[in-house]
Amino acid sequence: MKKWILSVSLVAGAVGLAGCSGNGADDKDVVATTKAGDITKDELYDSAKQKFTPQMEQALQELVYTKVLDEKYDVSKDEINKKMDEAKEQLGDQFDMFLQQYNLDEKSFKEYLKLQLLQEKAATSDIKVTDKELKDYYENWKGPIEVRHILVEDEKTAKEVKKKLADGDKFEDLASEYSTDTASAANGGSLGWVDNAGRQSFVPEFSKALDSLKKGEVSEPVKTDYGYHIIEVTDTKEKKPFKDMKKDLEQELKLSKVDQSKIQESMKDEIEKADLKIKDKDLKDAFEQVLNGTPAPDAAAPEGNATTDSDTKE
Repeated sequence: MKKWILSVSLVAGAVGLAGCSGNGADDKDVVATTKAGDITKDELYDSAKQKFTPQMEQALQELVYTKVLDEKYDVSKDEINKKMDEAKEQLGDQFDMFLQQYNLDEKSFKEYLKLQLLQEKAATSDIKVTDKELKDYYENWKGPIEVRHILVEDEKTAKEVKKKLADGDKFEDLASEYSTDTASAANGGSLGWVDNAGRQSFVPEFSKALDSLKKGEVSEPVKTDYGYHIIEVTDTKEKKPFKDMKKDLEQELKLSKVDQSKIQESMKDEIEKADLKIKDKDLKDAFEQVLNGTPAPDAAAPEGNATTDSDTKE
């Protein structure tokens, strides 16, 4: 996530300055003035390259991917807004804190969501699914649930927390007092809304417990490699009819067949077809890993599910 966040901050600030002339610059090319002389966009851009070359390369990748993919695949404002709404719902009260933590605003976050959707469409463009696959997938599909938990180190403490809940203590107060998952504890133990795909991000024991809980139910202590969890499902959403979900399920099922190597492969193919030429010699290696087929750094994308390190897979 952090790598992408850094690239976003530079997209508007540094990469956008490419091509500006520093010699004989007019007023629109000057970013600061002093009695000793002006600072031009070109000088600022060159300075940013010297200090943040890896991040500049990442930013250039994001810009090129967006431009190339946007010409071939359609992503509507409605699709972006839907993704944004899902993120807000899943992160709940943590959404604004998430944006602040990574120095984002909603506009830059939407830019990322658009790129994510474009990459998904590129990676799934040659994947087919049958009606039978879709119907089987629908039968096993689980609706979104809102989840909170309290994580402690040992079973004795877990049982103590469970008893206090039974005696009427508030879940959020106990999460604040006991939970070693500090990120969720600060928000009453909330992990936000978890969708069907998001359940797979939890360790198996945690996911199994979710499947057995109804709205308002609190689990017995659940042991995982991280300790003991007390889990509550605080809200649920009904599963819609198949015909209303078919389009979304088709894309979700296609995405379930895509891994990181497939995304890298599709990005390499799109860049090769685009006949990319990088004119800035300092950034000439930005796509070397992509085009040579070597593992590229993760795009560092904000995840759609409000999960924490304490209860997700490594």
